[in-house]
Amino acid sequence: MQRTEHLLLSPSLGSQKTLVSFQFGSARARPKVYLQASLHAEELPGMLVAHYLRTHLEAADREGRLVGQVVLVPAANPIGLAQRLNHKAMGRFDLDTAQNFNRHYPDLALAVLDDVKSRLGADAQTNVTTVRQSVGRWLDAWQPLTELDSLRRQLLLLSHDADVVIDLHCDWEAALHLYSEEACWPPLEPLARWLGCEAVLLARESGGGPFDERLSGLWWQLAEHLSAAGSPAPLPQGCASTTVELRGESDVSHEHASQDAVALMAYLEHLGVVRVTTPKEPPPLPCTPTPLAGSQTLRSPVPGVLVFLAQPGQTLAVGDVVAEVIDPTAAGQSRVHPICAEVAGVLYARVKERYIVAGGEVGKIAGRIPFRSGDLLGA
Repeated sequence: MQRTEHLLLSPSLGSQKTLVSFQFGSARARPKVYLQASLHAEELPGMLVAHYLRTHLEAADREGRLVGQVVLVPAANPIGLAQRLNHKAMGRFDLDTAQNFNRHYPDLALAVLDDVKSRLGADAQTNVTTVRQSVGRWLDAWQPLTELDSLRRQLLLLSHDADVVIDLHCDWEAALHLYSEEACWPPLEPLARWLGCEAVLLARESGGGPFDERLSGLWWQLAEHLSAAGSPAPLPQGCASTTVELRGESDVSHEHASQDAVALMAYLEHLGVVRVTTPKEPPPLPCTPTPLAGSQTLRSPVPGVLVFLAQPGQTLAVGDVVAEVIDPTAAGQSRVHPICAEVAGVLYARVKERYIVAGGEVGKIAGRIPFRSGDLLGA
């Protein structure tokens, strides 16, 4: 195991932050899996999972069971971890640029298209290697002007050549669920089974340039660009990536983290990264994958005290009351406004605040019928 400290660009005199990574196995070993936690820095369950996973990986390393390579970044956002306002963590948006830490990553397919289109041949695996090398050179040449972009660059340098990328997040209050691109779902399905995901949300592309999709989207987008240019060169999906939402922000417990780390180790064994004597079969998937475009974001048209009647993970029918918004200042009796499900599906996330303003978000339901388009992720 190798621990490395990566210095980020210094944004001001006397100030510099450090990103820490752990590498298990040979730097040239395959398969390569990259895992990171807390890119949204106030989302802490993944950081505790990384603590437990590191222990498992260290044991596998000592026992000589590491066949592939694992890069683990337990705290992927030292910038956000240092941001606090009025005693509250501010880890989702960079206070300097107002940008979401998990948006606006560079379009790697467009970045390397001109470099690779004349260099790809008939061998698919050689083409994968060529593309990875081209992306590596592009990232090496990138000279970020901000601390945030230096973080983005460093995370991509660590992950751009991975076969599988797992980005550990969480929601406000939520059932365990994951997001992924459709092209990535087959190799990720066993992961969802071991984790026990209660919702799986798939999209061709969710929009906004999030970290995970820039890594997996590189492959199918580049293949489309090449096909449009008349290139016959085969280019397989060289990376499967996912954002795993490890329940809610308050679900930071040894029980959850230890079981999630065991699930991740089982997946690493399934991929052949870690040698195991007796392979395990993953349990059945608790849910049916649904399109991200079919997810309903519930909003309240009125302000008031928010009282939930439905719990994360609960399956709802159209018309079921998810929550009530109560205005105790209304003339006469207090006003009680029901917030109802408009699609059938699993309530996979809900807000943690219990006062809501007009237009405020209440929760999300994983519906089966697509009805949205454009950017499918929130801010």
